[in-house]
Amino acid sequence: MRVRPEQLAAHLRKTLAPLYLVFGEEALLAQESADTLRAAARERGHAERECLTVDAGFDWNALRQLAASPSLFANRRLLELRLGNAKPGDAGAKALSEYAARPAADAVLLVTAGKLDWNTQKSRWFAALDATGVVVPAAPVESGQLPAWIERRLRERGLKPIPEVVLLLSERVEGNLLAAAQEIEKLALLAGDQPLTVDRVLAAVGDSARYSIYDFVDAALRGQPERVARILNGLRGEGVEPVLANWALHRELRVLNALAFARDQRQSPETVFAAFAARKEIVWDKRKPSLLQALQRLTLVDCRSLLDACARTDRAIKGIKPGSPWDALLMAGLRLAGRRLLPDEL
Repeated sequence: MRVRPEQLAAHLRKTLAPLYLVFGEEALLAQESADTLRAAARERGHAERECLTVDAGFDWNALRQLAASPSLFANRRLLELRLGNAKPGDAGAKALSEYAARPAADAVLLVTAGKLDWNTQKSRWFAALDATGVVVPAAPVESGQLPAWIERRLRERGLKPIPEVVLLLSERVEGNLLAAAQEIEKLALLAGDQPLTVDRVLAAVGDSARYSIYDFVDAALRGQPERVARILNGLRGEGVEPVLANWALHRELRVLNALAFARDQRQSPETVFAAFAARKEIVWDKRKPSLLQALQRLTLVDCRSLLDACARTDRAIKGIKPGSPWDALLMAGLRLAGRRLLPDEL
């Protein structure tokens, strides 16, 4: 039986299976699922906890002995077997299958593991645990599911987020659930009974890092070439991947290109913003003045040239084009900020 992490609490309110397997590469979901199981086991009287950690040379008879040994205090037990990234091998597969066939009457077994490949999930020992107990896969949350995950998490903390706040957080945490959880906890402390607004999120989340990729884009849009150079140097020093900075730059350049085209067609900027919103690509109200400021110094040809520069940066990141992607980002950022470069610098 498979239960997703967000379904686990509801499952445990109804029943407690004889064994659970929590596995996957998303550390936050795995840790929280295991903690939820431990709490549920304690509530059901499993007060005694014993742990085994599988490492090189681990003797699988230890699991058999632990299962066969009654509690010294006549309590129900929670047994934990921590596989980590280790594979059980033939001996472990046999021991796990045997346990699944005859689980300890006075215990719940919690097996935790890292990422398990598809072949492992089709193995006999995995199937045995699945048949007897409950399997909880802690898989990464896909980007399309991240906003719903963040909104649910915010509401669990008593916050009432508007869609713009959810989308902003989704962009800023970049799919890192641990970072998302930390930011949500911070927002819950800071917000109190106050509404959770975009401005509040921008201020709170921005404080968690010295520089962000959005600072880089903002500086370029506002025509601040010196700040562009300083922020890019900081991002590079902090180990930020250039692909993220290039993504953020390309995102705003697409809007600028559309604005420049609309201007040449004598259309209002609002028609462009509405078109992006219809595609669920919201242009933040706080960003619009910066975009319009940049538009005053750029032609449609400039915008398309900058989009080409992003494409060249992408090729440098992938190693297709020689050169440093950070240098390419600097050149593009300076050009967007209004610094005219010599032909050999482009």
